[in-house]
Amino acid sequence: MKNAKFLISLYTCVILCISCSTPTEPELYIARDFTKENEFTAGIEGPVVDDRGILYAVNYEKEGTIGQVDSIGNVGLFVELPEGSTGNAICIDSKGNMLVADYTGHNILSINQEKEISVYAHDTSMNQPNDIAITSKDILYASDPDWSQSTGNLWMIKNGKVVLLELGMGTTNGIEVSPDEKKLYVNESVQRNVWVYDILDNDSLTNKRLLIKFEDGGMDGMKCDVEGNLYITRYDKGVVVKVSPEGKVIKEIKLKGQKPTNIAFGGKEGKTAFVTMQDRGCIETFEVESPGRYFSLINQ
Repeated sequence: MKNAKFLISLYTCVILCISCSTPTEPELYIARDFTKENEFTAGIEGPVVDDRGILYAVNYEKEGTIGQVDSIGNVGLFVELPEGSTGNAICIDSKGNMLVADYTGHNILSINQEKEISVYAHDTSMNQPNDIAITSKDILYASDPDWSQSTGNLWMIKNGKVVLLELGMGTTNGIEVSPDEKKLYVNESVQRNVWVYDILDNDSLTNKRLLIKFEDGGMDGMKCDVEGNLYITRYDKGVVVKVSPEGKVIKEIKLKGQKPTNIAFGGKEGKTAFVTMQDRGCIETFEVESPGRYFSLINQ
């Protein structure tokens, strides 16, 4: 009998030890720090995760740089941009080239896998460009705000050619393509509108309508998950809001800082959100239910 009690106790201890040593999955939608504060400047923006799981963001340590972050949050310099260029948003095309919205140079820069930098597209009539979204055909859509006038434009970059799609909008900022690539979302930070367009077969836009309007706070970058939900960074509100394809607010995710600038998805399954924080100079992270649209695109 004593031996039986001893074996039961031993078995219980083993089970408890296994339970304690097994890592638990992070709770969904709970923000935590991914990098240290102030490793990036207040210009931190443009997060993107490549097919190797490396996270990139602009303005590491000083303006005009791109930093890279490994899977446990260690940050280092990826590349310095040419003099006069400052990155804002980053995408990666189907060939593995990094495309960077250079808002001070009025360029879209291309960085190949040997870190050679060239101008992919240039147009001095652009105010910036600011944020960019990419399709599976490597079509880029770019927002183009004029902050001093609270106005903005919308551009398409196709095979290196810049095409004006709409002039005289509100302060265009965050931009994203739907998972089926049939819709384009564009927000206006000052006016607090999120617009949705239908994308035609020739990549031009039609049927503009209002998806959602917010009554307070700002907006910056935004990204879709594979279900078509839109994750919008609410600058000065300290939250990311999850909005359904029908324009309904599903959830607000509270962040540690107050000034999120953009969002990307990565991690092993594309279910980890990374949010760049202007007021903290760092990247926060939280877990979500569905992979990001762009993560799935580059990991096909």
